[in-house]
Amino acid sequence: MDETGSPENFTRMGTLGIEEEFYVVDARGRPTSGTDELVYEGEPPELLRERLDHELFKCVIETQTPLIEGPDSAREQLLAVREALAEYAASEGFGIAAAGLHPLAKWRELDHAEKPRYRAQLDRIQYPQHRNTTAGLHVHVGVDDPDKAVWVANELRWHVPVMLALSANSPYWNGFDTGLQSARAKIFEALPNTGIPTRFADYAAFERFERRMVEHGSIDDRGELWFDVRPHSGHGTVEVRAPDGQADPDRVLAFVEYVHALVEDLAARYEDGESGTELRRELLDENKWRAMRHGQSASLLSRSGDDTLSLAEIVAAEADRLGVDGIRTLFEAESGAERQRRLRTDAGVQALAESLAIEY
Repeated sequence: MDETGSPENFTRMGTLGIEEEFYVVDARGRPTSGTDELVYEGEPPELLRERLDHELFKCVIETQTPLIEGPDSAREQLLAVREALAEYAASEGFGIAAAGLHPLAKWRELDHAEKPRYRAQLDRIQYPQHRNTTAGLHVHVGVDDPDKAVWVANELRWHVPVMLALSANSPYWNGFDTGLQSARAKIFEALPNTGIPTRFADYAAFERFERRMVEHGSIDDRGELWFDVRPHSGHGTVEVRAPDGQADPDRVLAFVEYVHALVEDLAARYEDGESGTELRRELLDENKWRAMRHGQSASLLSRSGDDTLSLAEIVAAEADRLGVDGIRTLFEAESGAERQRRLRTDAGVQALAESLAIEY
């Protein structure tokens, strides 16, 4: 990976890319080491070649879709990648599961990857990275101008807690109930360079920050800026990294639809010369806390910071404003966190583990 990206990469508007982090599981649905076999030793199907990688733990694997020209093609591409991964994993004796945190994962009992990149992170970050068994959903949308991408990413920051609240799917950490709806978000933000970033004035300001972090040894490359939303200077996209992992592809596609609509809307507003919002990061952090703690029952501070809105009000307004239906369907359904708690209480941990198998 290049240490830093380039403004020249921002060339196309509205393309999509979807990255999903999954858990490699054994026959009982428990996380197990499997990325050596799947990433390095096996022969992935053609669709997954160059689009399959692992994360810090040997039980977490990541897929990337091919470049998607627009939202109409997203479903086909997402399902094809999921099917290819599930069938490939099964041929090697593994299953694939999805959640923000696997409820039965105990980090002290799981193996870290041996890749030098991750070994360097473990050495530099220590305890917070040693326990980082998280898995998320990342959505990229192409933007055709670097300054526009930074402006759009700035404005998307208010929407991060909305997406987190709707995606909350990780109530259990290290085997116990945290009382949170998304414990993944809290575990992950213990790492450096995470959370909701501050506002950048333009691409030059972001580029200076990115390079400074590399030159001062804070990060090894641009990929270690793990903010919830960021201009991706390598792909020429705006990347949203807020949602928990999801087993149901329809839930993933609801976020893809929402993120794409938001980026297109904000890009048009940038072109019209609209001024950006100035909401303090501390207030955005408060909204994120409310989202991870309360999920779908959260009330969030408005864009002005002067009042609060229920998630129901926000979803209704956003769905109508942008002409999207997926987030409304997400809100009306049982959340991932609620479903996990219900299954564990009513049917036990085995049923809970089985419920996380990915669908396609």
